[in-house]
Amino acid sequence: MTDRPTGSEFGDGDPVVRDKRRIDPDTGELRETSMSEPPAAGPGSGPAPGMPGTPGAQPPRDPSDLIGPSAQEALLTEALAERTADLQRLQAEYVNYKRRVDRDRESSRELVIGSVLTELLGILDDIGRAREAGELEGAFKAVSESLERVTEKLGLVKYGEKGDPFDPRIHEALLHNYSDEVDGPTATMVMQPGYRLGERVLRPARVAVSEPTEQLPAEAAKADVPVESTDDDQPADKSAE
Repeated sequence: MTDRPTGSEFGDGDPVVRDKRRIDPDTGELRETSMSEPPAAGPGSGPAPGMPGTPGAQPPRDPSDLIGPSAQEALLTEALAERTADLQRLQAEYVNYKRRVDRDRESSRELVIGSVLTELLGILDDIGRAREAGELEGAFKAVSESLERVTEKLGLVKYGEKGDPFDPRIHEALLHNYSDEVDGPTATMVMQPGYRLGERVLRPARVAVSEPTEQLPAEAAKADVPVESTDDDQPADKSAE
């Protein structure tokens, strides 16, 4: 059996006790730690000083601290350009959205007004016939004129006059003939006026259209056209002979 050592490097074989308490038990004051006595490191001694998670440890450095000022400025400039591009894209999307909403709102408004005015066209026709017949008088005249002013304020436009060039987009031809008095397709008679709201035609003008005689088809020009007889052309009555 091996004998235990009876001595040590500090003296004889008596045990050596080191007081490592930082607070003096007699005075209660903090003891000064000697730099010559580093703290013992062991399995349970904890992390080394200066490492993260220990008192006095420094926080990890930002990666940008590891590069020079010129590189940092380049990174900031690139980030600013990206944010500026994002803001410009969002602003353009908002402007387009607002324009689309305003356009849809205006279109819906015109549709509603157009549907209401279409229902009033028959009343306006009656007012026009009464005016031509000289029957638009008194209170009926005042009410009629007020109604016409309201429809004009809403944007209703009446069109269709005798002598207007015929336009199939805004006219509806109910009668057709040929005449030497016109140079092109012309509305020679207006049977019912037309109405439009802005660029939208609510009702086309119904007219009689005349075209120049030179546009008469050759077959029709060669055919015999019956002519209405007059009293001078009537043969004498044989009973009077």
